[in-house]
Amino acid sequence: MPKYVVAIDQGTTSTRCILFDHGGNVVAVDQKEHEQIYPKPGWVEHDALEIWERTQRVIRGALEKAGCEVSDVAAIGITNQRETTLVWEKETGRPIYNAIVWQDTRTDEICNELAKDGGQDRLRTKTGLPLATYFSGPKIKWILDRVEGARERAERGELLFGNMDTWIIWNLTGAHVTDVTNASRTLLMNLNTLDWDDELLNLLDVPRAVLPEIKSSSEIYGTAKGALGGVPVAGDLGDQQAALFGQTCYSPGEAKNTYGTGCFMLLNTGETPVPSKSGLLTTLGYKIGDQKAVYALEGSIAISGALVQWLRDNLGLIEKSSDVETLAQTVSDNGGVYFVPAFSGLFAPYWRSDARGAIVGMTRYVNKGHIARAALEATAFQTREVLDAMETDSDVKLTALKVDGGMVFNELLMQFQADLLDVPVIRPKVAETTALGAAYAAGLAVGFWKDFDELRANWGRDREWTPRMEADQRDGLYSNWKKAVTRTFDWI
Repeated sequence: MPKYVVAIDQGTTSTRCILFDHGGNVVAVDQKEHEQIYPKPGWVEHDALEIWERTQRVIRGALEKAGCEVSDVAAIGITNQRETTLVWEKETGRPIYNAIVWQDTRTDEICNELAKDGGQDRLRTKTGLPLATYFSGPKIKWILDRVEGARERAERGELLFGNMDTWIIWNLTGAHVTDVTNASRTLLMNLNTLDWDDELLNLLDVPRAVLPEIKSSSEIYGTAKGALGGVPVAGDLGDQQAALFGQTCYSPGEAKNTYGTGCFMLLNTGETPVPSKSGLLTTLGYKIGDQKAVYALEGSIAISGALVQWLRDNLGLIEKSSDVETLAQTVSDNGGVYFVPAFSGLFAPYWRSDARGAIVGMTRYVNKGHIARAALEATAFQTREVLDAMETDSDVKLTALKVDGGMVFNELLMQFQADLLDVPVIRPKVAETTALGAAYAAGLAVGFWKDFDELRANWGRDREWTPRMEADQRDGLYSNWKKAVTRTFDWI
């Protein structure tokens, strides 16, 4: 009788394999980082072959740490950095170009050209998305236009496109598939039909032959080869939707916020897509087998944990990421400093690819503790902007925020977040909710878990932060942040 479900979490900076038991508890984890490639300012790439090699290593590592046999594993779920775009040869499996990462801004000219007719929101009715460098469709077009012979080969059916979920599943099983959540991030899928849209394909000049088949988030896609040989691959969700699912936000009005490389808030809006007038994304939340699709509103922030990495790797301000809290605690406030990390432009609610990062409010009084604190506060301020937009669009007033991701163990940040939002912030017992969501989807498909009620019963509260800040202080800090944001516009 299988005892575990495996989740492969292919993220922006690392790949992890996590084994979960029936109670949703972490049994074993293995993790490997991969190289971040920056060929030019604003360009971000990954070596997809390196990622697949790391994936195989973490699978073997997690099985070894758990001391389990393949027969102990019921199913495999996949979750992934969304929008990161890869095109590879069908015959050999070799990429024709590095994966272009979701943060990459090289497609701004393509997006600006498309926006000349109908504006940045011309595709929102069909896709729920603005025209932005964030999404996969313009990246596919860039690769097919710029790599010699690629377009002709694509039209002959010799090349395949995938986000990283498709790449991992293809290597595991040979199936060329994706799920509705990942497909909804391409600017190529119709939100209502849940299929590739001919008008969108023609507009972005993407041949249908390169595209994977769109499946639900929970069904058997194929059987794994290699270290997990014979185990069904049965769950697939983009990382933020996986976190929504892992946080058991199964009712309309329930929301979560994930603090990772970027920061992403999702609100379950039920079986009907809710258009945004406030700069949010209308996206797929999940689709379980033959059940109706569930939609979400999303606020996407490009840089949160990545800013801490930048302080560590580029400035040498800290030795390891966890040191940022200690450094920030050496001061009692931000010293008047605001750090707007628009390294890849600004995502929700602005969608300004012309923005670039800025540190404002500097005086001789400011020291590295203030910089560290301002870097942490930037994530909380950006989350407040997204929440304001979400409440405007949905007419739902948030009463508490479920949080997950690597930064939720930063006590200073979580308390400031509760203060700034004026609602409790709640961390679950299992903070690995992205991987857990992928495991849940896979487990449901094979009967390892029976239904949503069984999954809800696994959720437990670990820590809660309640607001302590006075309203006038909160409003003053937020007003200064909004002013700082305007200073980042029109740099490009």
